[in-house]
Amino acid sequence: MVAGQVEDRMALEELKASLRESAIVKRGDYDYIVNPITDGIPKVKPSMLNEIVDAMCQISKFDCDYFITVEALGLPLATALSLKTGKPFNVVRKRMYGLPDEINISRLTGYSKSTLFVNGVRPGDKVIIVDDVVSTGGTLWALVEALVRIGVRITDVLVVVEKTDKKAEIERKIGIPVKTLVKVDIVDGKVVTL
Repeated sequence: MVAGQVEDRMALEELKASLRESAIVKRGDYDYIVNPITDGIPKVKPSMLNEIVDAMCQISKFDCDYFITVEALGLPLATALSLKTGKPFNVVRKRMYGLPDEINISRLTGYSKSTLFVNGVRPGDKVIIVDDVVSTGGTLWALVEALVRIGVRITDVLVVVEKTDKKAEIERKIGIPVKTLVKVDIVDGKVVTL
């Protein structure tokens, strides 16, 4: 088993098949994967969501007060994990609410720059970050940096799709192992699961 990746006994066949069938959209030089888990297009099947949550349950002890995810595609994952584990979740939003103690996060990804907003987290909280994909690491790094600044303890980072050859670099930068379920690459305009 590759450190931080799900064991082979959890085949994730439905997820892998879905990824291999994904459309690829170019955003500048960036190959963007359009998939139910990473975009909600086409339909997100409950069976695939169950497959993903079961795999996440194999790689985490869920030592946390709650899950934290970034809208929008982290929402189905956090919801399913919440229902399975009984742990609540918090959503990092793409719009400002202006609540007291709101934290603004600037993020730079492979295809965009934007601001995220964190509310409802307190120093000493123990969280697990849940996300759909890690690619450039821009969103993950910005979120980790903000949570650490607040005084939140990150106990795990769970990501469905690893679309990067920089995972070790991202882990060094954030100081936390990133546990992924499926690693992919884009070869000749198609998604290849590794």
